[in-house]
Amino acid sequence: MGNESINWDKLGFDYIKTDKRFLSTWRDGQWEKGTLTEDNVLHISEGSTALHYGQQCFEGLKAYRAKDGSINLFRPDQNAARMQRSCTRLLMPHVPTDMFIEACKDVVRANERFIPPYGTGGALYLRPFVIGVGDNIGVRAAPEFIFSVFCIPVGPYFKGGMKPHNFAISSYDRAAPQGTGAAKVGGNYAASMMPGAEAKKNGFADAIYLDPLTHSKIEEVGSANFFGITHDDQFITPKSPSVLPGITRLSLIELAESRLGLKVTEGEVFIDKLDQFKEAGACGTAAVITPIGGISYKDKLHVFHSETEVGPVTQRLYKELTGIQFGEIEGPAGWVVKV
Repeated sequence: MGNESINWDKLGFDYIKTDKRFLSTWRDGQWEKGTLTEDNVLHISEGSTALHYGQQCFEGLKAYRAKDGSINLFRPDQNAARMQRSCTRLLMPHVPTDMFIEACKDVVRANERFIPPYGTGGALYLRPFVIGVGDNIGVRAAPEFIFSVFCIPVGPYFKGGMKPHNFAISSYDRAAPQGTGAAKVGGNYAASMMPGAEAKKNGFADAIYLDPLTHSKIEEVGSANFFGITHDDQFITPKSPSVLPGITRLSLIELAESRLGLKVTEGEVFIDKLDQFKEAGACGTAAVITPIGGISYKDKLHVFHSETEVGPVTQRLYKELTGIQFGEIEGPAGWVVKV
């Protein structure tokens, strides 16, 4: 597929084979230099730990066509650091930050024709991942590992504009106490598939997960982080050993405090104290911000600002963050890396 056949206005979040991806193998205690390849099929041992024991992790970040025509990567050092934490949790070798960022840059350059034009709202989504491979059958760390980065063009998450969505509290747990909730690993997402499907079947955008120990505090919204804006203009987001520390969440924390003048709190968000919030949202790489219209809990729907209109604070946060990503607004030092 060439870019001339892509309808930029109809891009969703679907797999599209692009020209090149980066591939490197870890063996004998070190990573190979790595290379770009046209082959989008991995050839791995049937005994690979990634297949049997879930020894794998991944990341998600975007490259943006900026207003001046240049290409922006948004905070790739933070994705590299989070992947290193995930690798530590699963006994996998770290991908050095420089190697991670250069691999992302190489993939963006090799697939530049797939970057949606400025003004379409789209971006080039990058998926770095590390998997355990090699001949093995016992429950132990793999003898070899693969680090790869591929990319796909994606459209704006909100077709026709950003609108609030309703979510439902799930009775299922996304992760276990002291488990892998804070690591970006596939098992957490596998656990969320059935609850997410049930929520959508019942007319909600996705499921919201409570803390696995007491089931009294909001932790995550589908595969995104939760935040709320209180009536006295505090930005509050859950902090827990089983919450994935998102890069978008981290960025909104900093922007809420430094640019919107909000008091920021990372702490407990009790499900029975939703009345403290005038606005609420979910944040992540794919959607940036999904405004939460209402949350269904015990057959009652708690509505925040509105089920149809985005709250003013949420709107300001969205415009500030996307403005930085697309080069319309000057961001804090180090947030944008030019390709």
